[in-house]
Amino acid sequence: MTLPFRRTPIAFLILVSVAMPLGLSAWAALLNNFAIERAAFTGLEIGILQSLRELPGFLAFTMVLVLLVLREQTFAVLALALFGVGTALTGLFPFEFGLYCTTVAMSVGFHYMEALKQSLSLQWLRMDEAPRVLGRLMAIGAMTSLICYGLVWVALQVFAIDYAGIYALAGAAVIGLACLLATFPHFKGGTPQRKTIVLRRRYWVYYGLTFLAGARRQIFMVFAGFLMVERFGYSAANMAALMLLNHVFTWLFAERIGALIGRIGERAGLTFEYLGLIGVFVAYAFVDNPWLAAGLYVADHLFFAFAIAIKTYFQKIGDPADMAATAGVGFTINHIAAVVMPAALGIVWLASPSAVFLVGAGFAAASLLLSQNIPSQPAIGNEAVFGRA
Repeated sequence: MTLPFRRTPIAFLILVSVAMPLGLSAWAALLNNFAIERAAFTGLEIGILQSLRELPGFLAFTMVLVLLVLREQTFAVLALALFGVGTALTGLFPFEFGLYCTTVAMSVGFHYMEALKQSLSLQWLRMDEAPRVLGRLMAIGAMTSLICYGLVWVALQVFAIDYAGIYALAGAAVIGLACLLATFPHFKGGTPQRKTIVLRRRYWVYYGLTFLAGARRQIFMVFAGFLMVERFGYSAANMAALMLLNHVFTWLFAERIGALIGRIGERAGLTFEYLGLIGVFVAYAFVDNPWLAAGLYVADHLFFAFAIAIKTYFQKIGDPADMAATAGVGFTINHIAAVVMPAALGIVWLASPSAVFLVGAGFAAASLLLSQNIPSQPAIGNEAVFGRA
């Protein structure tokens, strides 16, 4: 996993895989403590903030309109720079509407970049190498997050750097990497991409899995960390250490998980993920031990690596010219529930935190059922076991 110094497509993807978790890890590690300690947030405000954060993801389908005037690679660099600017400004606005505004700015860049990264990866990688390489990129991102969380812990505990200073440093690093990526030559994909919004009936299983994954993932991202701080009193340093442990496991196992998916297939990989997540969410609903809660937090993050299988499933069934358009549409579908659920479940949280996690278990169960409709050998013309278009 050494960084190639030649300006190649793989090097581009590696640098993006470094930049994205670099900014997001610093933002996420501090968010709950920053929101509670500086902006006096409750579960309701944190739910609203997370819904606003996901709104740009819901609008990711608009990336095909931007691609009418910008090359995909250029758009990716600009999106990454905006992500860095939003992250750098976060600590300067420690009040409700200020935090909402910086979050939206950061999120616009992040979600466009994530959709573009998926599109470019599926265009530049061969089908036989995609699961392993996507796992390797995830491992590189985890290693970056590991280093970032360690630096956040040191900054807080050793140097007593304020939240605003940490946000500014992380954002500046992301902007620097965007400037480096701007020096790369433009690479051509194998097939010219359609510049229109694409919705195809034969992709319905992919759309369904993507929707359920977005709903389920938001419950974890919004409320699992909030539970650790609100119920068990975890400090910002404790949360950074816990997230650091998360990424140790992802760094060690993500590439192996990708290779495993390449061997056993997407249906088996997703079945294992969803069975594990049902257990994790049910346990979250009733956990009363801070150490057990920490173990569930790590387990959920590790299961998330199996979501590589959704991307490789689409690579096998999708028209090569649909990769960019469907990446944008897929992110929009992923965020339909994500825009609504954090705010709605923030209200539920005030009455019953356990109910929030049981809803997550329900989404995991629905994902398990739908994943059984993936054929053992997915391909164009063999997209689903039942309901084939």
